[in-house]
Amino acid sequence: MDQAFSNVRILDFTRVLAGPFASFQLALQGADVVKIEHPEGEDTRKIARSREWADRQMAPIWMAVNANKRSLTLDLQKPEAVAVVHRLVRDADMVVENFRPGVMERLGIGWPQLSKINPRLIYTAISGFGQKGPESRTPSYDGMIQAMSGLMAMTGTTDGGPTRAGFAAADMITGLSAAYAMSTALFQRTHTGRGQFVDVAMLDAVLNLLAQQVAEYTVTGDVAGRVGNLSPSRKPTADLFQGRDGFILLAVLTEKQYRQLFITLERTQVFDDPRFADWFLRMENGPALKAEIEAALQTDSTANWEQRLKAADIPSARVWGIGEITTHPQLAHRSILQTVDSEFGPLTLAGPAFRMAEGEGGITRPPPRVGQHSAEILAAAGYSANEIAALRAAGATG
Repeated sequence: MDQAFSNVRILDFTRVLAGPFASFQLALQGADVVKIEHPEGEDTRKIARSREWADRQMAPIWMAVNANKRSLTLDLQKPEAVAVVHRLVRDADMVVENFRPGVMERLGIGWPQLSKINPRLIYTAISGFGQKGPESRTPSYDGMIQAMSGLMAMTGTTDGGPTRAGFAAADMITGLSAAYAMSTALFQRTHTGRGQFVDVAMLDAVLNLLAQQVAEYTVTGDVAGRVGNLSPSRKPTADLFQGRDGFILLAVLTEKQYRQLFITLERTQVFDDPRFADWFLRMENGPALKAEIEAALQTDSTANWEQRLKAADIPSARVWGIGEITTHPQLAHRSILQTVDSEFGPLTLAGPAFRMAEGEGGITRPPPRVGQHSAEILAAAGYSANEIAALRAAGATG
């Protein structure tokens, strides 16, 4: 069976993480994503801790979100390059970009121009704050959105300052939101036959993910604060605990789980302690309850406790590093990490986040070199060899 987007053509003008991650989701499910880059290549290609990969213009941050795509280089400041876009968009289903609002219009390849060429076009614009409003022209970055959205205000310890997430959370959340929006618009086109403009804002995407915390404030006035690794439930048995040789995260939230936890820890004396008679008292006496748990965890290795707690059906896990989790047999069973051959050798990257019984997606093509498919894409659009040579001579393509 064909993959879900196997007949979908996307012109991808995005850069860095949020936009490329969005188009990558559709590329994983079969979409033909044409990555349009400056002839010198996207800057993110060179952001690597390794000089070797930076020199190759294949930085891991870039490869992570650009597999399955084809690369076409165009200097969009050149009228010849704009003409190429106008030709390509005739047969495109989607355009996605994450320039500051107004930039694509000034180049002559914005929604007003391209929708006249192809009325069925779905045009997705990703920005920090959306296309209109008092902040619409403000440049935005992941850390800035984490700070503004409230995400950082609720992340960190009670006695420390705000902490940003350990990855580009705002960028990646926005990418998923944009991929969903693009898929929604594509499905809607099956009913209407018309394309449309889709406006995705990073701030909106993060607030959508913080739906619980937003509702708690708007309904009750409760403001989520920094509680370290404690669960939003505030139950002291749903927290991070220091073990003998590492850390264990417990997610014990029910009475049944609570009793099973202390039976497994061999600390059943807590059942007779009036300080822990119910959840309200347990929260009031959280430090004392935590001390009981950590005293028990000191009696064995963290790895052994992880297995013992799992056997007792207690939701928990020790803190794993990326280097450990990528070798976990569960990941191999799910095929989330997929390996594709490249001219640099095998590349292992994170693939689709879900499995399908039919038409399943995956990584089938390595991330492209700068302009690797320029001639191929232009020829398929009807350009002759001489015309392609002329575009190169004019500096419109690489």
